[in-house]
Amino acid sequence: MKTIRIGSGAGYGGDRIEPAIELMERGNLDYIIFECLAERTIALAQLEKLKNPDKGYNDLFEYRMERILKVLKQHKMKVITNMGAANPLAAMKKAAEMAEALGVHGLKLAAVTGDDIFDRIDDFMDAKVIETGEPLRELEGRKISANAYIGAEGIVRALKNGADIIITGRVADPALVVGPLVYEFGYSFEDYDMLGKATMAGHLLECAGQVTGGYFCDPGYKDVDALWNLGFPIAEFSQDGSLTITKLEGTGGLVSEQTCKEQIIYELQDPSSYFTPDCTADFSQVSVCQEGKDRVSIHGVTGRKHNGMYKVSIGYKDCFIGEGQISYGGTTALARARLAGEIIRRRLDMAGCEYEELRIDEMGVNSLYRDGISASVAGGPPAEVRLRVAARTKDAENARMIGNEVEALYTNGPAGGGGAVKSVREIISIASILVPRERVHVCVDYLEV
Repeated sequence: MKTIRIGSGAGYGGDRIEPAIELMERGNLDYIIFECLAERTIALAQLEKLKNPDKGYNDLFEYRMERILKVLKQHKMKVITNMGAANPLAAMKKAAEMAEALGVHGLKLAAVTGDDIFDRIDDFMDAKVIETGEPLRELEGRKISANAYIGAEGIVRALKNGADIIITGRVADPALVVGPLVYEFGYSFEDYDMLGKATMAGHLLECAGQVTGGYFCDPGYKDVDALWNLGFPIAEFSQDGSLTITKLEGTGGLVSEQTCKEQIIYELQDPSSYFTPDCTADFSQVSVCQEGKDRVSIHGVTGRKHNGMYKVSIGYKDCFIGEGQISYGGTTALARARLAGEIIRRRLDMAGCEYEELRIDEMGVNSLYRDGISASVAGGPPAEVRLRVAARTKDAENARMIGNEVEALYTNGPAGGGGAVKSVREIISIASILVPRERVHVCVDYLEV
């Protein structure tokens, strides 16, 4: 029975490249995917594209592509990635230029577009924002981007036209895997059962090292060997929908029932209705079985028709964050940090600083769990404390006041503060709406090298 091997080369925008290159060199792969796009990532990429129309793709695209192209000289496989972010066409052109410069020929590159619907977002001003329940018009004047989660259609079209490297913008993460499986096995886009099974393969690969023990590891409770040399996962998928997750022999990490189960429930709200652009996958009856060392098979996944809608991520200018940090050490570190926090609170009130939210955290003491839980697990007074003060403001001027007051603690006390830093950041946030899928039109462009 025909089996396709797909490797995962990245699980987020800043992921390592070495495990991916090792997969390409030793993994006997048919495909490798690079999943590098988050919701805020694409909004920030849209801002970059506004400044420079030749940019807007992943910051590490050129770094990764140079390594990928060199390997493709010796090892033939197809590469599918969403590193195109806000500008897949520019990314494709850059990859073609790099291939020419490296002497890599005989490649067909494709750019999948159509996810960017910012030019018609005003048609959906009455749509309900999923996160708040308010109509989208509440964000009038602050929106900077709108990208739909499209499915595998464009990827399949590119593969049918002989593409070797496919660069997309905002596709649903599992679509990077659904696409090649639909193409290789000739599944119909109405075969929702198989689409559900393919979606599971994509879901398990999308975060790369998470399923091979990276995020799973917790020393003394869930030990994982050689995490410094973490290997990335491979999915073996057969015509009948059978699926096995594994990794390269000789790499660190772990593929076990537990690592796979943790990844299966990752970002999953209703296991029986995992909404994707291609189908509604049903993971509620899934079973996971250890077949051997670092080999786990997945069974029981089904699917049914999609809900007819695309989720659209809308980036908008939200606020500014002003921040300052300073450290205290010694037997009275915590007392001095708390006094410093109280000083900052009073100074901001005196200065008339306008903020929507203020946090004063004692990092290492209560910054994760706040006082209620943190006090119950503390093992005694800390020898060092990092004080972090951050406030959410409507403008940069008020945000700057936060760090300035923290820095002033150097000479205005309490004693022994050091390592002060300050920053002001404009925050781009995400709102989500649903739009009818017929309002989104997928396009594919090509270049040959």
